Amino acid sequence: MKETIQLILKGMSMGVAEVIPGVSGGTLAFITGIYERLLSCINAFNPSLIVTYKKEGFKGVWTQVDGFFLIKLLLGMVIGFLIGLKIIVGLLASHPVHIWSFFFGLIIASAPLIARQVNKWRWLEVFCLLVGFVLVYWITIAAPSQGSDHLVIVFFSGILGVSALLLPGLSGSFVLLLLGMYTIIMPAIQRFTQHPFGPELWIVLIFGLGMIVGLFTFSKVLGYTFKKYPNPTLALLTGFLLGSLNKVWPWQQVLSMRINSKGEEVIQFSQSVLPQTFDNLSSNPIYGTNPYLFESMGLMVLAVVLIFILDKFSPSS
Repeated sequence: MKETIQLILKGMSMGVAEVIPGVSGGTLAFITGIYERLLSCINAFNPSLIVTYKKEGFKGVWTQVDGFFLIKLLLGMVIGFLIGLKIIVGLLASHPVHIWSFFFGLIIASAPLIARQVNKWRWLEVFCLLVGFVLVYWITIAAPSQGSDHLVIVFFSGILGVSALLLPGLSGSFVLLLLGMYTIIMPAIQRFTQHPFGPELWIVLIFGLGMIVGLFTFSKVLGYTFKKYPNPTLALLTGFLLGSLNKVWPWQQVLSMRINSKGEEVIQFSQSVLPQTFDNLSSNPIYGTNPYLFESMGLMVLAVVLIFILDKFSPSS
């Protein structure tokens, strides 16, 4: 029962993270010590299952894919995703500085924990770290494009979104935002939960199909690199995390706004600034100009402490 509750809670943290542009579900999987086990489970879905079924039946298949682990984790992810849609998104609108401060603390504490898993730092690992950092940092400052509800575009968005989900530091939601698909996919999913057979049904189904294709394709790539090149892979993932810090920096100067599918004005693009600069802005939609420095630092420290507690008491796999 204890393990079940832990897995559901870990899944919930991943589900919440995937709703928020800039926070990666893969990061939470890494933080909670289930990343490699999750990759192994996904990669277990291959043609060898047919042989296993013939020899051992459904029980053998269930064991091979670590079925109980996946079911508990997926249940948690669904719950967390719905909570994120209903609560966290609202808090980001009303208390953005506080929420981003907490996530900033989570990520900055996680990076060294991943880096220490690199057994030996050589020039290749350093190079991978820098590549990961530069790539994700560039993504965080890239301007969003215009999306489309064409089903082919929706399908490929699902592939790219779930691929980012598997990478710590690279948010699936943020990738969708850059593609201009976030404001198409998220409202469609939200309306689908209220009216399952409404006009959004096909968007949700095709997006889900793209996610399935991307999940099984990209997980195999990651699984291979973890086995063959564990140190460079971990170094690259550490770079991804460090590069993502720019996106979750709490003090953002809003540069442009846009109207979403609900007719609401939301942030389109922003840039990181120092708290002093933030405090001196004449106006700043959504974020305001109060840096809440004391509260923000407190939330960062709380997040760091939480990560080290999880690292100390959570299993490594």
